[in-house]
Amino acid sequence: MKKLPKSITGSLGLVAVELVIFVLFWKLIPHGGFATWTTIEQLTRHSAIVMMTAIGMTFVIISAGIDLSVGSVVAFSGITAAVVLKDHHSWILALVLATGSGAIWGLINGLFITKLKVGPFIVTLGTMLIVRACALGLAHEQSVYSPHSHLDVLMKPVLQFATPFLASGVWLTLVAAMFFSIILAKTRFGRRVIAVGSNESAARLCGIPVERIQVLVYLLCGFLAGVAGILSYSQVTYGDPNAANGLELSAIAAVVIGGASLLGGEGTVWGAVLGALIMQTIADGTTQMGLPHWVQKLVTGCIIVIAVGLDRWRSRRAQAKAA
Repeated sequence: MKKLPKSITGSLGLVAVELVIFVLFWKLIPHGGFATWTTIEQLTRHSAIVMMTAIGMTFVIISAGIDLSVGSVVAFSGITAAVVLKDHHSWILALVLATGSGAIWGLINGLFITKLKVGPFIVTLGTMLIVRACALGLAHEQSVYSPHSHLDVLMKPVLQFATPFLASGVWLTLVAAMFFSIILAKTRFGRRVIAVGSNESAARLCGIPVERIQVLVYLLCGFLAGVAGILSYSQVTYGDPNAANGLELSAIAAVVIGGASLLGGEGTVWGAVLGALIMQTIADGTTQMGLPHWVQKLVTGCIIVIAVGLDRWRSRRAQAKAA
């Protein structure tokens, strides 16, 4: 009998983990309050922003990089959309400028890393602070309220306005996951990203333009963070310069939980999406149980530590098998 590909078995395992966690909260929360359509619909909306960010982060981590600036980019993009709409421009212009600004910040990250030969951790740590400062400056350190527009409905609950069963922004996230999973698995660009992350020196010897691939990966990550910024704006319908604090850690944890290696060369888009869903299920479940906010933070921190530990264990096991 033919064995299933590793990516499929990994995704099936994550689906099983998600089901176990969901059933656990269903049993722990009185009167079956967790297993309702309202809860499921809220869960998908709450996780969509992390999912969208994690899709871009997947490409970065597979290429053996890291991007700590995505949370700040999400906030900046949301502020950009709010400022454009506040000035009574069209929602299309707001969408283009918000996502475009995310792509520009990603391009800056990629150019700094490749041209200055500085490690991605240091570069994106610096741009995380720079972009957050720019968001605060653009918003004059306060929330930016804007007129209602078509962007507002992306993250509206199903009962208010949405496509059937799930919010429009959730469907957008799922379509993005499907599209970029195909890009990663079936295109030359995706194969080159994996090759660069697996062995950069060998990739150079094979004629792969490593620097160009790295720049494109960070540009893509910034663009998807810009899209996540639109979703973040739509969720609250105003621009918040302090939004998405700590989102970069959630996105990285989602990617690692989804089976990616922090050493590069391994990972899947759907794994990252499921990793984000697992984290959000735990967050929403602990909220419905009435646990204090610090307990939720503690659980999230433990998940990140465990995810990194599992990544190291997988790496050592793979090295041992290779030897």
